[in-house]
Amino acid sequence: MLKQLSFDRQIHSAFPLALAAFLILGLARLVLDDLKSHGSFVFKMYGRPRSETRHRLPVVVSSKDLVDEDCNLFDGKWEWDNASYPLYEEETCPYLVKQVTCQKNGRPDSFYKKWRWQPNSCNLPRFDPLKLLDILRDKRIMFVGDSIQRGQFESMVCLVQSAIPKGKKSLQRVPPRKIFKVEDYNVSIEYYWAPFIVESISDHATNHTVLKRMVKLDSIANHGKHWKGVDVLVFESYVWWRYRPVINATYGSPEDVKEYTVSTAYRLAMETWANWLESNINPKSQNVFFMTMSPTHLWSWEWRPGSDENCFNESQPMHHPHWGTGSSTEIMEIIHDTIQNLKVDVTTLNITQLSEFRKDAHTSVYGERRGKLLTKDQRSDPKNYADCIHWCLPGVPDTWNEILYAYLLRNHQNLP
Repeated sequence: MLKQLSFDRQIHSAFPLALAAFLILGLARLVLDDLKSHGSFVFKMYGRPRSETRHRLPVVVSSKDLVDEDCNLFDGKWEWDNASYPLYEEETCPYLVKQVTCQKNGRPDSFYKKWRWQPNSCNLPRFDPLKLLDILRDKRIMFVGDSIQRGQFESMVCLVQSAIPKGKKSLQRVPPRKIFKVEDYNVSIEYYWAPFIVESISDHATNHTVLKRMVKLDSIANHGKHWKGVDVLVFESYVWWRYRPVINATYGSPEDVKEYTVSTAYRLAMETWANWLESNINPKSQNVFFMTMSPTHLWSWEWRPGSDENCFNESQPMHHPHWGTGSSTEIMEIIHDTIQNLKVDVTTLNITQLSEFRKDAHTSVYGERRGKLLTKDQRSDPKNYADCIHWCLPGVPDTWNEILYAYLLRNHQNLP
């Protein structure tokens, strides 16, 4: 009986303590709920994903990340780097299309993946996917152009996607766009199909042909509505202009189709693009880049006099300055003049010469034609079927993105 009374007294004395603990926990829950519902600073800092915080630690851009503004990133040489390149492998990136997966498509060598671009007077910063995502947090970057630009988009996706956990990344196809989203950073990496930048009858994302070109030189609004407000825009347009020396186009009346020389049409298109930029770009919040032409290696006599082949079976870069006949200096001058006269800042990424060295890095016979991999018979006829325009991935477009990354680091550092 005495033992029972003692036990009852212990329970009785412990009850207030348990009740107090229960009340404290309940009060804490109410406080946390209140902090959450009222947007408390504490909750924002510690109770939400980083992408939703207003007050974040700044991205640390160290001195080794920055390239001196006097350094010409586009003047240099390709150096063999079997230790740190490629930056990713085909099999680790599920977002590559068959057109660029040269190893998977049967290419026997892998040398083309292991060259590093070395500027003559500085070093490119090592690509850091998490640092890039932090710089792009809550932002959109969009690559605008043709299939060359699509390759640069896919390269960028592959460069960052390995650092993102499964379930936190996704790729959507919303023609004429592809959209890669990174959930935790609220970052959108996008591609927009516009082979002439201005509008044309070739603007359908899949149903198009270079054979029937007709360009609307003064029309850009239908494209531009997709570009408005994008934080980083990277434009490119060249190969589709070069199929013939003249091109059908309209300027003014949509019914008045005329034949223009390519250089005249290109200049008019660039003027339309420039006018759109000046009317729609906020230089305080948006960065605009323009990629110069991606070179072709269609004629081996340019680097090996007396031969009559193309890029097929090339396994080494050139190690001397080269400017192929497929790269138009006249178009380069038009790009330069247009950007020089702009009232908003556009950074030119002059990737032409550094890419001219890389006769070894095209998809050649290890890609697609009209959406299908080449047959055995077609591969045995490289003179007619080798693709010396598009690039294998990993490969040269990764270097373009490393250079773009260097500029984004610099721009981020220079923000007030």
